[in-house]
Amino acid sequence: MQKRLGSLELFPLFDGTFRLDGGAMFGVVPKPLWERRAPADDRNRIALAMRPLLVRGEQTMVIDAGAGDKLDAKNVEIYAIDRTIDLAHSLAAAGLEAADIDIVLASHLHFDHAGGFTRRDEAGRRVPVFPRARYVARTAEYEDATHPHERNRASYIAENYVPLREAGVLDLMPDDGIVMPGVRVVRTGGHTMHHQMVMIESEGRTAVFAADLIPTCAHIDTPWIMGYDLYPMDTLAFKRAFIREAIEREYLVFFEHDPRVAAGYIREEQGRRHVEAVLHS
Repeated sequence: MQKRLGSLELFPLFDGTFRLDGGAMFGVVPKPLWERRAPADDRNRIALAMRPLLVRGEQTMVIDAGAGDKLDAKNVEIYAIDRTIDLAHSLAAAGLEAADIDIVLASHLHFDHAGGFTRRDEAGRRVPVFPRARYVARTAEYEDATHPHERNRASYIAENYVPLREAGVLDLMPDDGIVMPGVRVVRTGGHTMHHQMVMIESEGRTAVFAADLIPTCAHIDTPWIMGYDLYPMDTLAFKRAFIREAIEREYLVFFEHDPRVAAGYIREEQGRRHVEAVLHS
């Protein structure tokens, strides 16, 4: 399951599934509306995927890395994490292993995006999963992640990213910019103050790894915003402009958490939006 974008090759990866509270995933949207798009289980949780993205160009990059394998049994049960098929399996399906990756880029540092950045070695130490890679994160996001408060503490887990800095493999970017040829980051804010999406551009075509700006296809309507977002009005403003641009310019959008659709085009007909799926599970 891959997609050519000009000179670049895009390959959605997979680090398993998990579940989060449906009300929290859709904020102020009433359950009778959101449950039509995302049915809940008996604990009001909806099914989600963890889909990092492999980008092959002049270098080989992975964007985000799922939850990884360090969570304890209690949290695995709370989030119903199933990593029967994990990131290593999907890398192998692309003909790669962790040592082949040059760059690992973080959209932000929540556990379901950055947990797979590190692992425990035989001595129990936290070490980088990708031994040759430089890891790239936004400077202010790293500062927030290393100084959590009551509202975000459950999502930021230091063992996922602090060992990267200790190992000397973490590069912090202060602003928007190019990470490798054809790949640049743009701050969206909203979900976290310094959440960023990834623009992938080649030969006049554009794909976007939207991360938690638009986590699933069910979130393509402008006011469908997660209760998890720390700054929902920032999400609203950025999302309003971005989705209009994505429709008009036909961006291929990658949905990091959708359980069925990895990527597609956002279409609008008579005021109603839908996703024309291009890559499925």
